[in-house]
Amino acid sequence: MTISRRDLIKAGLAAGTAVSIPSVLLAQTAPVAARTVRMVKGDLTVFDPIFTTSTPTQDHGLAIYDTLFALDSNFLPQPQMVGNWGVSDDKKTYTFELRDGLGWHDGSPVTAADCVASIRRWGQVAAGGQLLMERAQDISMKDDKTFTIVLKEPLGLLTEILGRYSAPDLYIMREKDANLPATEQVTANIGSGPFKFNEALAKPGASFTYDRNEKYIPRKEPPSGFAGGKIVNVDRVIWENISDQQTALAALQADEVDFLELPPADLYPVIESDPNLTLQVLNKTGSVLHLRMNCLQKPFDNVKARQAMLHLIDQEPFMRAAFGDPKYFHTLTSIFGNGTPFSNDENTGWFRKGGDPEKARQLFGEAGYAGEKVVILQPTDWAEASNTSLLLAATLQKIGVNAELAPSDWGGVAARRAKKGPVEDGGWSIFITSESVFSRTDPTSNPALLANGDRGWYGWPKSDEYEALRAKWADLETLDERKALARQMQRVWWDFVGDVLLGQFMAPIARRKTLTGLVEMPGRTPMWSMRKA
Repeated sequence: MTISRRDLIKAGLAAGTAVSIPSVLLAQTAPVAARTVRMVKGDLTVFDPIFTTSTPTQDHGLAIYDTLFALDSNFLPQPQMVGNWGVSDDKKTYTFELRDGLGWHDGSPVTAADCVASIRRWGQVAAGGQLLMERAQDISMKDDKTFTIVLKEPLGLLTEILGRYSAPDLYIMREKDANLPATEQVTANIGSGPFKFNEALAKPGASFTYDRNEKYIPRKEPPSGFAGGKIVNVDRVIWENISDQQTALAALQADEVDFLELPPADLYPVIESDPNLTLQVLNKTGSVLHLRMNCLQKPFDNVKARQAMLHLIDQEPFMRAAFGDPKYFHTLTSIFGNGTPFSNDENTGWFRKGGDPEKARQLFGEAGYAGEKVVILQPTDWAEASNTSLLLAATLQKIGVNAELAPSDWGGVAARRAKKGPVEDGGWSIFITSESVFSRTDPTSNPALLANGDRGWYGWPKSDEYEALRAKWADLETLDERKALARQMQRVWWDFVGDVLLGQFMAPIARRKTLTGLVEMPGRTPMWSMRKA
């Protein structure tokens, strides 16, 4: 029998664990296979979902924390932790009462004070939260189960802002954790959600374990999207970090794991030919692949260098490098995505099949580019972004830009992209990321559609003209008014170039057919609702 390197590692870990863990804990850590789901997902390195917008961290938050409101399958906000709520006649005072049965994993009850502190902390960094804090006159606790938000002026989108999943999401934390500034990480991992984080079994870089919260009381409404009853049908979920995707697929085929979040596109035929596996699209709205530039540092602090990137990128080769078969992707020119109510073609004359390398070279020259190093963060454990990073570096080098790759896992990218300084001090120039098309329909909450400088999201573009337009969005009442505003916003966006689109895609997850009940919603992968045969 041939023993693989993976088998040796697993055997070594098992031997080390047997020596070091007391027998009582060994009994605790022996899950029943039929009630345990193993998921291969992105590397989880930060556990505070307010501190970072990284998707692995948001999924971690979705498991152990709960939210005041949640979006149903029609993308409408529904009460989640809230039991009853109401608004005054002048639309300025909202009163929220928590539902019964909410408790922290440490055994203490959830209170309105926890909610107030969590909203205030989230409001320091989230796009929707910043809007709320600008409009809020007071956010305060009335009694243990009741709090109010008093506004200076009406904000009709309030419950949607509280419940929308646009990272960082509004997860409710204990007051003593939420009293930390948003720039300081919460490390306690104690929530009130349907899963508990198992600290004893945490193996950073290898796996994390989540156990069913037996004291969690789901809502009585039927599950719908992220809303309704969060029913947990398994006892344990183990989040595996297998950075090599072919190794991860081999583990899926061998029934060592049940779920693979990001199967590489060139392996789709292998998955489809396996009678025990299937591909499933959870995000029916599709996703946007785009690149962010560090607008605080050379060369992209100059708008002409950012405009050069618009002309340089030929989307089709980039999307082929990422997803192979054209049936999985489309080109994209609207900041609001394809096929949304706000998609439009305003100020898209820069788009050209094949790109325009000479125009890009000219604009870099006009920007005063003098050979400064351009560092591209390359996530080696995400094939699509890794491949497009390689192509981007080669494309820039062809027009004389001193581009180099900085390879690491996604956790390394997530940590480094927060640095605002120059590349000489560990900073960066470009990274590639993705988000759901659905998130692109709400510029009030989507951090990628901010242009408020160093108060904003990674890359930190700044345009006062754009921000003045974006501020109007929340007060418009009709779809036609928002469509007209979307065109104005896009016109300005492509003048200052807040990001560069690479295309729109529809990427499936891979799972064993014995795993069912996955929630089909954009942007997040809940651990509840799953069943394992």
